[in-house]
Amino acid sequence: MGRMTATSRPKRVLLAAPRGYCAGVDRAVIAVEKALEQYGAPIYVRHEIVHNKYVVQTLEKKGAIFVDQATEVPPGNIVMFSAHGVAPSVHKEAADGKLATIDATCPLVTKVHKEAVRFAKEDFDILLIGHEGHEEVIGTSGEAPDHITLVDGPEDVANVTVRDESKVVWLSQTTLSVDETMETVDALKEKFPQLISPPSDDICYATQNRQIAIKELAGQAELVIVVGSKNSSNSIRMVEVAKQAGAPDAHLVDFASEIDEAWLEGVTTVGLSSGASVPDVLVEEVLEWLSARGYGDVEIVKTADESLTFSLPKELRRDLRAEAAELVKE
Repeated sequence: MGRMTATSRPKRVLLAAPRGYCAGVDRAVIAVEKALEQYGAPIYVRHEIVHNKYVVQTLEKKGAIFVDQATEVPPGNIVMFSAHGVAPSVHKEAADGKLATIDATCPLVTKVHKEAVRFAKEDFDILLIGHEGHEEVIGTSGEAPDHITLVDGPEDVANVTVRDESKVVWLSQTTLSVDETMETVDALKEKFPQLISPPSDDICYATQNRQIAIKELAGQAELVIVVGSKNSSNSIRMVEVAKQAGAPDAHLVDFASEIDEAWLEGVTTVGLSSGASVPDVLVEEVLEWLSARGYGDVEIVKTADESLTFSLPKELRRDLRAEAAELVKE
């Protein structure tokens, strides 16, 4: 028998596991839903609670109102801070505006904030590896603006200056590419040999796991599709990682309807995953779309188990407990 041609090989989808919601995103989305149930609409949210178009639109339909600044919220209302974290100045704005606050910052981002505060108190120069303008970077920088210098990738290292090369530490935005971050760290260490690393890895576990899975898929697929929004840093990084790992073609889509059938020409194996702020319903829609075009064979590519969960924001837990106590009394 002759060798099978690309067109005669069975079509399949390699589905990454883990994918989709991380613990911090799950916590933030549930926090908005619980707040709407507990306090009623509207619940104001400063910036998108997570970077996903579908999630934001769904929560808007339930009564969430997304604003650019806390100062836009009428006094006496509740404002929730997104999973990306905010600077201390934003907490002050909310207090000045007589707003009740619910802080849905991902605990892993909060950890980076605390590290920034601690190293600033010890008078270190802090080199924050991240992308300029990203909400997480803005929030972290606001914790110690006089001590933090943003380093936006390896090419930015040449511009970095510090006061004392013996007191320099690096921190990073949690949603970056692991490879890009370590490339930047290596360049910084070459320039500042006494550079200190943070006490624990700042790159989010979910970001790492999704990038590892994408690398596994990329070596076997002619096309990789990542479900995620254009403003989602971790989703964008997944597409970049897929291409760097050898995928001939890779694309980011919010919805199945955005897939171009021309991408499938000559493709027998499609790799599929989703960013850390993407609900699985959107991946299911892509699977249905692909199945309708002959890609009905789905193989799970599992590279890690995820069991981490985070409790709801403390302000919400307090009020939910109080309500439960009242119900018990009745």
